[in-house]
Order: sequence, then structure tokens, then C-alpha cells
Amino acid sequence: MKITHCKLSKKVQKRLLEFFVAQVTARTAANLIGVQYNTTILFYHKIRLVIEYHLVLEANNLFDGEIELDESYFGGIRKGKRGRGAAGKTAVFGLLKRNGKVYTVVVKDTKTGTLMPIITSKIKPDSIVYTDSYKSYNALDVSNFKHFRINHSKEFVHKNDVKNHINGIENFWSQAKRVLRKYNGIDKKNFHLFIKECEFRFNYGTPSNQLKVLRKWCGI
Repeated sequence: MKITHCKLSKKVQKRLLEFFVAQVTARTAANLIGVQYNTTILFYHKIRLVIEYHLVLEANNLFDGEIELDESYFGGIRKGKRGRGAAGKTAVFGLLKRNGKVYTVVVKDTKTGTLMPIITSKIKPDSIVYTDSYKSYNALDVSNFKHFRINHSKEFVHKNDVKNHINGIENFWSQAKRVLRKYNGIDKKNFHLFIKECEFRFNYGTPSNQLKVLRKWCGI
């Protein structure tokens, strides 16, 4: 999948792609280049569709070794209950291969029946998985994985096992929320595209490498 049927010149497309990688908002990019704001919004949307397409293809590559699992919640209203089950928020499940890539899925809930099929389809048996003490991960204790827990109410790294933590995936959540905060609200129907953008940025390192990959993916 590449960007096609675009009336913008290749020069303008390249500039917009550079602005996207640099996390310049669509409004600012439109002003700098001198194109319509809605045109930039549409082009950014096309970039995110390309990113999602290629990351879905990559999802066929299974994780092995040491993997951290966690869920996070995005958007919604801040009043009332927060954290797991917070009203109006979008739940995202994340898997991070240590010293490797992250993989995210927008989920309807974080129950065992929802998370386990994702885990078993993405992680090779006999891998080591790290989680917090959330009850939905209880099934991992009798699964084909080696399961270790960290109790966040007491500690963030197990004092007897420095490997027993989920700091990597939590770092991704923090990074993703910093990226998404500037949008001042995202329509739920398109949220999956924005979280995949965050996944892409995390997985592909420096802006120069991200730009190189996106030029290839987008055909620009």
C-alpha cells in the first residue's frame, strides 16, 4: 500500500512527510507550505493508513525471548474513576519485546478472554513474559509461557530479580501519551491509526530512519 491518487506535487508531499515525521501539526504544516488545512489533514491521514497497513503485516512476526505485557487507557474524561475501567477511555493492550519492538492492539476490554488470544497469537511458547499483578494475567500462570509478576503497589522492580519489571512497556505508554497529547482529542473511530503512529515512532528509532522508511512505504 502506497499513497496514490494524490493531487499534491511530489515536492509538497515530501515536505509534508518531513513535517509529519518531525511531529509538526497539520495546521502548522499547512501554514508553512501554503496549502489548505483540510488538505494537510487528509495527507496525514493517508500516511497513518500506510503505517497501519505495514504494521499489520509485521504483526505476523512472532515475539520470543523476554516480553513485557501491559494495558493503558487513552482519552475520555478525567472526572470520576481513573486507571483500569475509567469511563469513556479507550483501552490499548501492548506487548514489548525487550531490546526489540512494541506491538499494540485497541481492545474492547482488558478481560482474560480478550487478552489471552492476542498473547498466544503473538508470542512463541516457552517465552518469558512479565506483567503486573492484574488479575487478567492469572491465566498465564498455567500457560505455555514462563510468567513473572511485579506488584506495583509495593515495588516497580523486584528486589531479588532486576529483570522482573515492565519499565519498557510503561516507557512506551508515556511516550505515546506525549505524542498524542498535542492533538487535543482524537475521534475514537480513528484512534487506532494514531496509536499505530506511536508504535511506528517507537519501533523505527530516529526521525531520519522513520523518514527513510516512510518514503519507501508511501512511495514518495
